[in-house]
Amino acid sequence: MFLIGDIGGTHTRLALVAPTGRTVREQEFASHKVASLEAALLEFLGADHPRPRIKRAALAIAGPVVKGRCVTTNLPWVVDERVIERKLKIAKVTLLNDLVALAQGAVQVPRAKLRPLNGALLPKKGIGNVAVIAAGTGLGEALLLWDGGRFIPNATEGGHADFAPGDDLELELLRFLRVRFGHVSWERVLSGNGLGNIYDFFVQGQGVSESAAISNSIVTAADRNATISALGLSGESPAAARALDLFARLYGAEAGNLALKTMAIGGVYVCGNIAAHAMPILARGAFEQAFRAKGRFSGFMEKVPVALVLNDRVGLMGSRAVAMGKAL
Repeated sequence: MFLIGDIGGTHTRLALVAPTGRTVREQEFASHKVASLEAALLEFLGADHPRPRIKRAALAIAGPVVKGRCVTTNLPWVVDERVIERKLKIAKVTLLNDLVALAQGAVQVPRAKLRPLNGALLPKKGIGNVAVIAAGTGLGEALLLWDGGRFIPNATEGGHADFAPGDDLELELLRFLRVRFGHVSWERVLSGNGLGNIYDFFVQGQGVSESAAISNSIVTAADRNATISALGLSGESPAAARALDLFARLYGAEAGNLALKTMAIGGVYVCGNIAAHAMPILARGAFEQAFRAKGRFSGFMEKVPVALVLNDRVGLMGSRAVAMGKAL
């Protein structure tokens, strides 16, 4: 039996996989409600009696993985391959960056589950590097380097690079967020909280008014950022609608930056629930325009395929490939 996982700042998804590749059981935890990854794993495996024998485990986690160890960015966890091996009595545990898992899963997604975002082009295997970007609890970025015969996965922490404004409005956004955070990374604008930050900018920094009812619904919401997204999609909130439009433009700009830095002529995959839920906004054109707006390289960018991935199990797909020795 194989144990696989996709561990993010919001959700921890775990699954048991048979040697045939069939998913035997899957469970989702709220990440912030468990004390550690080990606790979630023990609870998950303890549901079966007797406890299944695990041949290998591959666990994708949101954060930098160095020598089999990760200090998570958006959770108070320290995760170590050797500790998990010892506590759960698993011979081999592989800890990998969650975006590396997403990248390996994304290239397996059927074309029917991909939505083109740069013209009608979709990514292709075997022609060059591929990049993956995903806004969620944080902003993840990774790449698959094409060596002429196979992909070589590479993690990054590009979401924490400096946010670069592209016009006067974005410059004002940077100034607004610098007061709040000091250093302003791309993650401060491209994530769940990033959408909330942009909304605050329009209300507090630009003076976009809201009705008392809308303001109250956002203040009392169990998930503030999801409520802002829903109000923006419906058009009920002018500030939320403007926040979503700017979010889409910034998403396209940073996806384009990633494509340039990685020479991702094989394509860029946009993953994550935020992008999937905001698909009507991303498809309007602001994302595409910002993606292509790279000065002398605009013509080059027109030819880079970009696809929105409409599959929320991509991380588990990548973890499964690693656990079963079928990684790219």
